[in-house]
Amino acid sequence: MVKPTLNLPLFTVNPHQNTETLLVNASETLSSLNALTCNLAFDLNTSQRAIMLGIQQMAELGQLLVDQALEQISPSPAA
Repeated sequence: MVKPTLNLPLFTVNPHQNTETLLVNASETLSSLNALTCNLAFDLNTSQRAIMLGIQQMAELGQLLVDQALEQISPSPAA
């Protein structure tokens, strides 16, 4: 007989973390994804490269959205 187990998440996010910290970490994660997909794309054949570059563009779009949200909650000083 198999005992039922809870399906606990492998990764979790601290629900008490502030918004700016969450956005900074999301930005860093998306930046890493962008670099990984760009590097991998050029090791692939033409059709697979197009798919990987599509994924890279979606990661870049996510990066732009997160960066804009960060700018709205914590504007950088005027240059």
